[in-house]
Amino acid sequence: MSMTDPIADMLTRIRNACGSKHRRVDMPASKMKLEIARLLKENNFITDYKTVAAEDGKPLLRVHLKYAQGGHPVIRELQRVSSPGLRKYVGAAEIPRVRNGLGVAILSTSKGLMTDREARAQRTGGELLAVVW
Repeated sequence: MSMTDPIADMLTRIRNACGSKHRRVDMPASKMKLEIARLLKENNFITDYKTVAAEDGKPLLRVHLKYAQGGHPVIRELQRVSSPGLRKYVGAAEIPRVRNGLGVAILSTSKGLMTDREARAQRTGGELLAVVW
């Protein structure tokens, strides 16, 4: 069965793993998911990520989650904004500030996936994929 929204599936797997205090979570890999994982790592929301081969030969994305002192997950909230049924596009002036700069908005632009800060600096808008804080 094909998956309608693989990005939402990735975010849900990470959200569920954080809630269950898992150290890592595996999911089917794709270029978009790798780029999202790269942005999460650059913004210190996860410890690391890598691709591993599954038993059937298909690549898996393994995300190592990050926890703060006391075992609380660093990712407090992870929301999918744009979905296949309702796309959400924003211009460069309309890019939201997530938690007054403490969080990150992930955008898909014509120059690739980038955070809200990078998109504002390059003055480019795009599809608002997710917000993380």
